[in-house]
Amino acid sequence: MAKILIIDDEQSIRNTLREILEYEKYEVSEAKNGEEGLKILTKEKFDAALCDIKMPKMDGLEVLEKVMEQGIDTPFIMISAHGTIETAVDATKKGAYDFIQKPPDLNRLLITLRNAMEKSNLVQETRVLKKKVSKKYDIVGESDHINDVKETIEKVAPTDARVLITGENGTGKELVARWLHEKSNRSKGPLVEVNCAAIPSELIESELFGHEKGSFTSAVKQRIGKFEQANSGTLFLDEIGDMSLSAQAKVLRALQENKITRVGGDKEIKVNVRVVAATNKDLKKAIAEKKFREDLYHRLSVIVIKVPALRDRLEDIPLLVEKFLIDIAGEYGTKPKSISDDAVKLLQDYDWSGNIRELRNVVERLVIMSASDITESDVKKNL
Repeated sequence: MAKILIIDDEQSIRNTLREILEYEKYEVSEAKNGEEGLKILTKEKFDAALCDIKMPKMDGLEVLEKVMEQGIDTPFIMISAHGTIETAVDATKKGAYDFIQKPPDLNRLLITLRNAMEKSNLVQETRVLKKKVSKKYDIVGESDHINDVKETIEKVAPTDARVLITGENGTGKELVARWLHEKSNRSKGPLVEVNCAAIPSELIESELFGHEKGSFTSAVKQRIGKFEQANSGTLFLDEIGDMSLSAQAKVLRALQENKITRVGGDKEIKVNVRVVAATNKDLKKAIAEKKFREDLYHRLSVIVIKVPALRDRLEDIPLLVEKFLIDIAGEYGTKPKSISDDAVKLLQDYDWSGNIRELRNVVERLVIMSASDITESDVKKNL
């Protein structure tokens, strides 16, 4: 049963609203002034609050401001007999879900209340999902190498500095990119990923910058490119070392001018994008071989984060294995399996050429092929 708080200095209004809401099967609490209402809200969780604006001592807008300051996420519906458009606008600017004039229309009140609670539920679900996603993509480890990476992320993420992430395949470069975005001021914007190695060179420009209808044979309609999709967010260019020289030239221009032009178009489009790039290649060697533009390298590498290979952080393997056992059990809907210390030691002694990606695959194989307790013998069979 949803809980509603009524904050109003008029007993008759509180009685009327209580009667309506209880008839609709809501659980109702009352506060006869703003101070009392705020005190109740700090102690109890409510699904919504109906709050009068004109009250002595602390009016409804002051209550709303205090609620916002304290991070109380109860949706507020403001009610007043002296409402104006300016009052309604002021209330919504301060964080109110809606504004209703007294005497309230019954249907309007109930619809607004239901919509406010639905929105609140969606916000809560989104927060839970974001926490789950954040946990899934957490950077696990306490080694000096990985702590250096975490510290750099904390310092760099809040800025708009471009970052080049380097490291071998399977080391977790995409996790670093994700955390740079999540901890940035752009976290509410999109994170758009482009795998430059997976897109044919003749299509990479269309993928990045979009194209106009009819610009080439298969362009049957206009397409919005990744730069535009990532507007106000982060564009992650994975495996940037595999990008063609012609595409590199256009990316360089986009970074210099914050403008792009769709393939087949002549209109310049402004973009507000933070670019994070990653590569497993030695870009300085590629520059010497004329395969990568030096000016683009310097544009991308304001900050360079080197993600260590797993063989350089073997002390993190027990933590990684524990996380993978929990994650895989969650995916399979089973209880997490345990693993012996000897089995973990054997994993630490192995040469992980495929890095963390290979370790996770091995752990998943062990979960499938082993009994409830994973032993040293199981590891020997499945490495």
